[in-house]
Amino acid sequence: MTYQHPPRSTVRAPQHLVASADQLATTAGNEMFARGGNAVDAAIATNAAIAVTGPHLCGMGGDLFALVHVDGEVSALNAAGQAGSGADADALRSQGFSEMPFKLDIRCVTVPGCVDGWAALHERFGSLPLEVILAPAIQLASAGFPASPLLAGIGGRLDPTSRANLAELFDQATSPGSLVRRPGVALALADLAAGGRDTFYRGAFGDGLIQLGDGLFTESDLETSQANWVTPLTTSVFGVDLHTVGPSTQGYLTLGSAHLVDQLRAAGKFPADPDNDEWAHLLIEASTAAGHDRPDRLHEHADGAALVEEIAGRIDQVDRERASNRWAPDRDGDTTYLCTAGRSADGRMMGVSLIQSNASGLGSHLVEPNTGINLHNRGMGFNLHPGHPAELGPGRCPPHTLSAALATRDGELLSVFGTMGGDAQPQILLQVATRLFHHGQSPGMAINAGRWALKGPETGFDTWTAASGPSVSIEGHAADSWIAGLRDRGHVVSSTGPWDSGFGHAHAIVVEANGTLAGAADPRTIVGSCAGR
Repeated sequence: MTYQHPPRSTVRAPQHLVASADQLATTAGNEMFARGGNAVDAAIATNAAIAVTGPHLCGMGGDLFALVHVDGEVSALNAAGQAGSGADADALRSQGFSEMPFKLDIRCVTVPGCVDGWAALHERFGSLPLEVILAPAIQLASAGFPASPLLAGIGGRLDPTSRANLAELFDQATSPGSLVRRPGVALALADLAAGGRDTFYRGAFGDGLIQLGDGLFTESDLETSQANWVTPLTTSVFGVDLHTVGPSTQGYLTLGSAHLVDQLRAAGKFPADPDNDEWAHLLIEASTAAGHDRPDRLHEHADGAALVEEIAGRIDQVDRERASNRWAPDRDGDTTYLCTAGRSADGRMMGVSLIQSNASGLGSHLVEPNTGINLHNRGMGFNLHPGHPAELGPGRCPPHTLSAALATRDGELLSVFGTMGGDAQPQILLQVATRLFHHGQSPGMAINAGRWALKGPETGFDTWTAASGPSVSIEGHAADSWIAGLRDRGHVVSSTGPWDSGFGHAHAIVVEANGTLAGAADPRTIVGSCAGR
């Protein structure tokens, strides 16, 4: 969806900043800092609020990944849920499925990991009580919130079955500013605040999920936390250390493609001007060299470090003159990204890069009946080819597009940044990272700049599986030279209007040399904001 609106400038603050896709959520995060909390408290509060106000982006029925920097250390959290005990690839194949159902089928739903992610973050780093952190979200859900333009615009585009499933939401969100109440979500949040994760997974939500699954999920599936602390995936490019969460996420593509661009830079083969069409071409080439084999390489047990090293060795596959053709032999994503950074009461700087998602838009378009929480469709990332390393199976975790990022220099926090965007997330992050760390642009400039994105034919999650390979979509306010220059190099190019939501909702916070925090929220969100004090 495209809107005409002006770019946003970089916001600066001495103590703390919160950037998110919803100004109400940003306010909730800043309230935690005002109460003496830290960046993790603020991140959970921000995410909980947008889980209420942005069900078209994320929610308690989705998954979560996060990076936390404090005291010179980066911690990585993978809170991606597992397939239920009743997951059966053979059953799907016998019914004629060659790929996973995309929506309106409970089998594309895995156990949602979001709430376990909040619990893990709070247990390790939180400083405020959970009831304080979740209070703003509970208030928004119970008293109501104004529907954003993006949310209000969705209801009329839903098919009849999806519209009926989501009637409680879209009978209210009829136009921008319509008051929306979500009483079931308010009760689920209140129970969580009072009793912890078991009141969610083993309470009304868990009971409803088991009922809806009709044998797909069991009580034991919901007893074990879906959140795991893992070793962050790290590489050095552009004079900084970039960190992300490794497989089952595609974050390794950001690091690998950045390696390729950095090699071009070091060899003097990279343009100094981002408006140069060669700049866009080389980043596209780096992204395709990195990502073309993702369907066969990304799974929960993949070695992320080895994949980054392998991609870094593909520099000869980056054609400086022509578009390469190297597609896999053989779906627009909706997610929310947020970041927080600030000094706690004891003066310690902490940064959080958090991404949380329903996968595609409203997810599966299925709703847990007891709470009204819509369920993600992340299980669509599984493969149905027998023996494939990402084949659907009980307890398996599907490949993920979610790709939060964090940058350090000499062990100190430099930046937290990320985006939504389905398959395009690493491509958007590559553009933002190159602008921030190579060109030295401010967060506002880097976030506002026009983007390119590789597109598959249908869903935003099929970039690397189309037989002809992806086309290149150019945002309307990108450099004038890009379209003609890319076509001359052999790319199949289309264009959209400016500030198109399909090019991601990216946000960034940077710690400047004097310690000041500088940040920007993506204007493509319409209602997003970056604020602090």
